[in-house]
Amino acid sequence: MRILITNDDGINAPGLKTLHAIATEIAGDEGEVWTVAPAFEQSGVAHCISYTHPTMLAELSERRYAAEGSPADCVLAGLFDVMSDAKPDLVLSGVNRGNNAGENVVYSGTIGGAMEAALQGVPSIAMSQFMGPNTAELDDPFEAAAAYGAQTVRTLLDKGIWVQSGYRVFYNVNFPPVAATNVKGTRVSIQGLRENTGFSVEPQLSPSGRRFMWVRGGDQQIDTGEGTDVGDNLAGYVSVTPLRADLTAHDLIDDLKERLA
Repeated sequence: MRILITNDDGINAPGLKTLHAIATEIAGDEGEVWTVAPAFEQSGVAHCISYTHPTMLAELSERRYAAEGSPADCVLAGLFDVMSDAKPDLVLSGVNRGNNAGENVVYSGTIGGAMEAALQGVPSIAMSQFMGPNTAELDDPFEAAAAYGAQTVRTLLDKGIWVQSGYRVFYNVNFPPVAATNVKGTRVSIQGLRENTGFSVEPQLSPSGRRFMWVRGGDQQIDTGEGTDVGDNLAGYVSVTPLRADLTAHDLIDDLKERLA
């Protein structure tokens, strides 16, 4: 199996090393793992692509490249340049430092990389490690992802639903913020929403008097309930959520047609 890996934390991020180990186990002795990751951190860029300016791509070592662009740029570079002779069988994006559950899904560059692969017709999985008080005490905060990553990917490849037409399904996996020995299992979860919290801005004045702002995140430990990604993660479970790039609110279509008739 030929696997392309990327992330949004950057080419030197520790989570990418964890992902490379997972991908190497999945690929097997006869497989290949290729890395195309951002040269610098790209957290929060979602599905951004560098449409209006070129992206520099540098080969760092065999099958390892850094791109001055977003995770979606990296996937495009991997599919149409680095691996143009034969597209990968699978794209893995992550392992992100921090959860990409709940409302974080729509901001995540990790999700954006997996989404681009799905739009290009390549099976893809986004993987993130939820962080919290318990992971802060671990020598390796990615311990849960390292222990359960390959198993989760294998299960999805074997038993997952891989829609082959229209907006293709890709998977969002979040590992819980606990030690590997405390992971309780895996749950299929819907995307949660942390109510009354989210991103905001904090303005500051520089010494020269110029006004800047810092974007601040909300409380990540708010439980969104059983059956949701955040809730299941906080309860100690690996969450698996099927996603599509289609943002249509399908449940409102018929009602809206009647209202606007």
